[in-house]
Amino acid sequence: MGYRAVIYDIDGTVLNTLNMNMYPLMRIIKEETGEDWTFEQVLKFAAYPGMKVMEELGVADPESTYARWVRYVNEYEEGATLYDGFTEVFEQLRERGIVQAVVSAKTRAQYELDVVSQGIDDYMAAAILADDTDQHKPDPTPLLMCAERPVEAIYIGDARSDYEAARNAGMAFGYATWGSVSAEGIDGPDYVFDAPGDILAAV
Repeated sequence: MGYRAVIYDIDGTVLNTLNMNMYPLMRIIKEETGEDWTFEQVLKFAAYPGMKVMEELGVADPESTYARWVRYVNEYEEGATLYDGFTEVFEQLRERGIVQAVVSAKTRAQYELDVVSQGIDDYMAAAILADDTDQHKPDPTPLLMCAERPVEAIYIGDARSDYEAARNAGMAFGYATWGSVSAEGIDGPDYVFDAPGDILAAV
């Protein structure tokens, strides 16, 4: 079916940010615990909001440790890169009159650095971020804040929390496989997208 709105997750869906987030996290874990975690071990945190990662790690001072992680991320040489094909997707959907928006666990400051700086925000009618609500994915609140009529929108994401948020909001879900680190728990998505261009056929 057609949709009037497409809502995107950011990390692992629109932007490749895996290395720039995970390698600095490995550094944080080493500093906080003295332990050397592998890249594979930290991947489980890839879809978590930042403060949730701090909670899971049980660090002594979550806020300052998170701030240090953000600083390391921003200093990381390999920054956020747009997945190939998305510029065409953004352009074509805009030409068709499809509303595009973002629901992400990013903070507003990180969104400015990763998204606004690249001009991607110009395509978005709205951006609901971690700062905008106390409830986060898989809770449906961020999606419901973004879409007045969930039945007319599709949420596209790469993680189980994205899938569950869409289900909880009564919204269709498109699974973006290109940036996903695990399909566990993503049972029966409405669409499976293997490349950004696949979105155009569904919408």
